[in-house]
Amino acid sequence: MRYASIRELDISNGEGVGVALFVQGCPFNPHCFNCFNSETWDFNGGKEWTEETKNKFMKLIDRPYIKRVSFLGGECLSEQNLDEVLKLTQQIHNKFPDKIIWLYTGYSIEDLNNYPHKEVIKNCDVIIDGPYVKEKRNITIPFRGSTNQRIIDVQKSFKENKICMIDDSEFVK
Repeated sequence: MRYASIRELDISNGEGVGVALFVQGCPFNPHCFNCFNSETWDFNGGKEWTEETKNKFMKLIDRPYIKRVSFLGGECLSEQNLDEVLKLTQQIHNKFPDKIIWLYTGYSIEDLNNYPHKEVIKNCDVIIDGPYVKEKRNITIPFRGSTNQRIIDVQKSFKENKICMIDDSEFVK
């Protein structure tokens, strides 16, 4: 896996103070028009994800004021990123059970029922799904760029066996 950047103190990609990992590479073609992160599209761009990088990332998470870890891209659930994102979400889920894991994906949750994707999703608490759609852009909604994207409560969805969305009103403004 390659990555574009790590935000050590992130307040824009999920609720509360978190750490954000932007993976490198996006398989969607065409890409989302006016994507805010077009520099992450190329799977050969960015930096190499190494054991040293992973250790630094885990240390950043292991701070008491960090409440959330967000995975963004590029595309976290692309074939090229899936194995490492799975390992990371499992490690975070096991080592830091009180940290909330957010994952952003251009896929809709309905399209992610195959085994490797489902394993990653099981480790997440919140998923923002769907592509960015310029015509549905709305800068007033929390944590996403367009109104077609949903904030999904993953654990509640598994318990209730249906997609459970989190209403915008649940977030402090």
